[in-house]
Amino acid sequence: MAGEKLQVRNLDLYYGEFQALKSIFFDLDNNEASALIGPSGCGKSTFIRVLNRMNDLIPSCRITGEVIMEGQDIYGSSMDVSELRTRVGMVFQKPNPFNMSVFDNVAYGRRMQGMKDKKRLAELVEQSLRKAALWDEVKDRLKKSAQSLSGGQQQRLCIARSIAMSPEIILMDEPTSALDPIATGRIEELIGELKRDFSIIIVTHSMNQAARVSDRTAFFLLGDLVEYGETKTVFTNPKDKRTEDYISGRFG
Repeated sequence: MAGEKLQVRNLDLYYGEFQALKSIFFDLDNNEASALIGPSGCGKSTFIRVLNRMNDLIPSCRITGEVIMEGQDIYGSSMDVSELRTRVGMVFQKPNPFNMSVFDNVAYGRRMQGMKDKKRLAELVEQSLRKAALWDEVKDRLKKSAQSLSGGQQQRLCIARSIAMSPEIILMDEPTSALDPIATGRIEELIGELKRDFSIIIVTHSMNQAARVSDRTAFFLLGDLVEYGETKTVFTNPKDKRTEDYISGRFG
C-alpha cells in the first residue's frame, strides 16, 4: 500500500524469559494518528519503544520479527540507530524540557548535528514552535528558562523539540496524563494539526482521547494486539469480545 509509513510483522519481544509482546502485526499510514489503548502493563509503551529502538538500552531485551520503515528493516545491520531516532521522535508522559532556555531546547538536537548558522537556527526554532502551537506564548520569552513554562507549555515545547528534528513519525507516550483538561485539549488539537506533516502514534489511558484524536485504534491486552482498526469501528462495533468488554468498562 503506497501510503504505508511503517509495517510491523510478527514481532515478539522478550525480557529474559518473559514474553512482553506476542506476534504483533501493525501498520501505520502516512499522515495518520493511531492510538494504543489497553490496561496498564499490557505492552503499549513497550511497543512504541520498539519503533525507535529504545529497548536496545535494556540488556535482557530480545526481539524477533520485522519492523519495516519505508522498505528498510530498522533492526537490520545497516540501520543507523541515531538516524532512526531522528526520524522517529518521542514525547514522554511527563514533560522533560532540558534545563536551558526555551530557544536552546528547540535548537539542541540540530546543534548536536552540527547546525551552526544562527539565522537558520532561529528560523527552525520559530517554525517548530509555531507547529507546536506555542510560538505566540513564548516568542518574548525565548531566552527564559524552559522550567518557567507551565506543564502544558513544557509538553508543547517537548513536541517542538521533536518537530525540530524533522521526524517522519512522532511517538507520544501518554502525553497529557500529567496535564490539566485545558492543556490536554490544546495537545489534542495539536495532534490533529501535526498529522498534516507527520504520522503519529499515541499511547493513551483515555478511551475518549483515543476516540477524539486517532484515525485507527489498537487494543493491547497482556502483550497481544487483540484488535486494530478504524477508531469508530473499534469503539462502536468491535470484532473481539475482549475489546468490547474493555471499552464497555467490564475490566481494565
